[in-house]
Amino acid sequence: MSPRAGWLLVNEIVPRLRSAVPLVAHCVGAEDPEELIGDATLHAARILDSAESRGKTITAGNVAYYAIEHTRSGRRSCGNSASDVHGAATQLRGRSRLESLETVVAEAQETGGEIYLLGDVLSTDADDPGTKAARKMDWDSLLATLSARDQAIIQFMIEGTQGPTIARKLGVCSSTIHHRKKSLAAKILEFMGPQILQEIQCWPRWKDDLITSRERLNCKHDRSH
Repeated sequence: MSPRAGWLLVNEIVPRLRSAVPLVAHCVGAEDPEELIGDATLHAARILDSAESRGKTITAGNVAYYAIEHTRSGRRSCGNSASDVHGAATQLRGRSRLESLETVVAEAQETGGEIYLLGDVLSTDADDPGTKAARKMDWDSLLATLSARDQAIIQFMIEGTQGPTIARKLGVCSSTIHHRKKSLAAKILEFMGPQILQEIQCWPRWKDDLITSRERLNCKHDRSH
């Protein structure tokens, strides 16, 4: 961009953008008027640079007009997509909208006014993939140390088969299955560690930050009242 175009941008175009953009361009999501003015300024600079490269002369009013129109239609310096669900143009056209995970979606008056947030509805208590993979590796290592009959007993237990039925299928007495179950429980506890029963019942660790932040906000709200 030439010095003349730079002077035109700073002294003639940006003042127009500052007065018009906050009035005609709608902020989307976390955007604010200053951010939209910055985007419009970048649009104007690109228009000026394009005109100069083609040897055309364009007035400050025309540059400001088209920069404002680009911003108002949802074009942003980071992209012009009208199909991306997070895109400004997509939301301005009513094709998508962003909601806070702290939005209240239901309130159970019957149980004392318990509140359900959008994040609670969408989240899952399942472990993250890394934790699942690590536990599967540990489990596979444990199974490799067991006999074929012990592995069969564990598989039957996973399927919910009762002890007498397991005994009939394996051709042994029920007391044998009972003792093998106790032996397997001891082996699993020794291999996995004494805290394994507590660990599998805890909520996923990724929820810790969310719960802590929510409790901090609740305490702040209580102190303010």
